[in-house]
Amino acid sequence: MSRYTVFSGSGTAMITPFDDSGHVDLDALGVLIDRQLDGGADALIMTGTTGEAPVLSTDEKKEIWRFTRDRIDHAKKKIPLIAGSGGNDTVAAAHLSHEAELAGADALLVVTPYYNKCTQDGLYEYYKAISDAVNIPIIMYNVPSRTGTNILPETAVKIA
Repeated sequence: MSRYTVFSGSGTAMITPFDDSGHVDLDALGVLIDRQLDGGADALIMTGTTGEAPVLSTDEKKEIWRFTRDRIDHAKKKIPLIAGSGGNDTVAAAHLSHEAELAGADALLVVTPYYNKCTQDGLYEYYKAISDAVNIPIIMYNVPSRTGTNILPETAVKIA
């Protein structure tokens, strides 16, 4: 369950640094997280599109979330970790969202399914399945220019 009921302020969409061998560079990530914490960020958004979500494995995402949660807690900062957990496979996105919650995420940033161009009813079912899998808030991430799908206002109301 999220520690937060209201999100406000500035959330930083974090990049995911990689080392020369293509692995997530946790040392570099720690430096970036510390800079944001020291600079007064109000939330950290990990594994969104800025964080290279489409090219990260589930294990890498879980490692990033746990690492970030530990870094925030160690710094004694009281800011939320928002985890990007959407995708184009509803069952996989619901499972990943549950994993994000277990790793310490306070909320989810869930992009609409990309490539599939689902219907508005399909969007509702997608977000419902994810909501049923978790007990933390979901931020609907609507980027039609990237996903080919647009959440219409009436659908957003139904999802909410």
